[in-house]
Parts: sequence; structure tokens; C-alpha cells
Amino acid sequence: MIKVSQEAKIKLGHLMAEEGFDSQKDFVRVGVKSGGCSGLSYDLNFDQSRVDEDKVFEDNGIQLIVDKKSFLYLLGTVLEYSGGLNGKGFVFNNPNAQRTCGCGESFSL
Repeated sequence: MIKVSQEAKIKLGHLMAEEGFDSQKDFVRVGVKSGGCSGLSYDLNFDQSRVDEDKVFEDNGIQLIVDKKSFLYLLGTVLEYSGGLNGKGFVFNNPNAQRTCGCGESFSL
């Protein structure tokens, strides 16, 4: 399961509306892909459909979908948002990551 903090929920709702998505019925697709300075990087997009292999979660009013391949990498992750002058934007607090880069956008196991 993936959790969504209150701050991330608010920001995702605003971004979805700006891009023509409905946070009540559309999805936030969370995934992992090869790349980044630590080997794996996070991928975050909006989507209106899902495939049978996708895992579907709902937390804090946000519907999340994760592809089958990314699921084990993301189990237990909390998606947070940090704004303000020194904010980083979306942050993945992933208990499975053994090493992360300075920007927090990539990790390794």
C-alpha cells in the first residue's frame, strides 16, 4: 500500500485540476523506472484508465495505481509534498530504499 500525506493530497488535487483531470475519478500513477543517480527513479503521472495488472489503492481521497513491476519497490511508501522557499516538491519516503540521492528523486535497493 502507498500512503498520501494531507499536503500531497492538496497539491495533487490542484495539479490534476490544472491538467484537466478529476481527482474524484481519475488516478495518480506511481511507478519506478531505471535511471537517476542512484539507479532507480520515481515516476509520477496522472491517468484516466488502468490495466488489469495494475494495483489500485486509495488513500486520503486520492486513487493511486501502480504497475505490477513497480509494486514491490513502492510497498509502504508515503508520498509527501513539501512546498515553500526551501521545499523539494513531492517526496517519496520509501522504507525499501537503502540509498537515495541528494535530490530524493532516485534510489537503490
